[in-house]
Amino acid sequence: MMSDFHFVHPALLSLTWLVLALVLVAAWALARRARQLRRFADENVLDRIAPGASRFRPVMKTALVISALIALVFAGMDPRWGVRYEEIQRRGMDVFFVVDVSRSMLAEDAGPNRLERAKQAIADAVDELGGDRAGIISFAGDSQIESPLTLNYRSLKLALDDVDARNSSRGGSMLGDAIRLAASSFTNEEAGGKAIVILSDGEDQQSMPVEMAEAALEEQGIRVYTVGIGDDLQGARIPVLVNGRRSWLTHDGQQVWTKMEPSTLKATALAGEGAFIPAGTKQFDLGRIFNDVVAADQRADLESTEIKITTPRFQWLAGLALLLLCADFMVPVRRRTPTDDSLASGGA
Repeated sequence: MMSDFHFVHPALLSLTWLVLALVLVAAWALARRARQLRRFADENVLDRIAPGASRFRPVMKTALVISALIALVFAGMDPRWGVRYEEIQRRGMDVFFVVDVSRSMLAEDAGPNRLERAKQAIADAVDELGGDRAGIISFAGDSQIESPLTLNYRSLKLALDDVDARNSSRGGSMLGDAIRLAASSFTNEEAGGKAIVILSDGEDQQSMPVEMAEAALEEQGIRVYTVGIGDDLQGARIPVLVNGRRSWLTHDGQQVWTKMEPSTLKATALAGEGAFIPAGTKQFDLGRIFNDVVAADQRADLESTEIKITTPRFQWLAGLALLLLCADFMVPVRRRTPTDDSLASGGA
């Protein structure tokens, strides 16, 4: 039903301003060309000295290209309508991925930076979830739920894409607050294991993460796992933009260096009867780690459930754009004349 119509990426509508700018430039160029032709010769003379010249075809070709660009913009917005329901037989657990978005996570010792490495690891883990419900929480000086527990992994990944170091309204790193928020966000709808998987460089500002992990385990049976990202020996500087130029974060005139702090992460995982994974600056497969370490003894047979999926329709717009570009390619700038036909027959 069209009542379900929506765009997944509505912000891309702003690109239509660029298309409008191209329309104005194209209109100016076509008008300038027409003025120059009129200055050179009147229409009757122009038809004799350039019989194949066309005033209409450049306009038509420009319109085809502009229309194709508009179709591509709306295709990129990912329009969706029509609903289908997919039944999933759950053998699973519930897990919150808690990702650190503090400034130190922008350090580039784990390329491209610590935060992007953490996001890619979570995306890899989501691909291995099967019937597990998962959610995402980001934290720095404050914590927020980016996605509640869900079986819709597509929407989960869309939420993950939006996780950014600018998500938090406060600076700092309050890991304990994030654990408390995650623990309070689990539901008791079904039996099955519950886990919190934290991806962080371990910096914390006395938010009592160890005590929060102990409370989550004792009160709700939630296990806490930690993944340490970043170099724990030399560390790395934190890039910033100053007046549009790349620089490094400073404090009291000195460049700030940040290291991964394993001690806090180890103690938090120990208190939550989980495990500490010192990923450091190396690539790591969180999907395999999740299956082998986190979910190995916590998954249980659960009731089947239905998830609502809206059908993507961008293919039609992308196809329309392709057809318009093909039409532009096939329409020559000059119209065919009897002279062209005679030359073609003479060559044959």
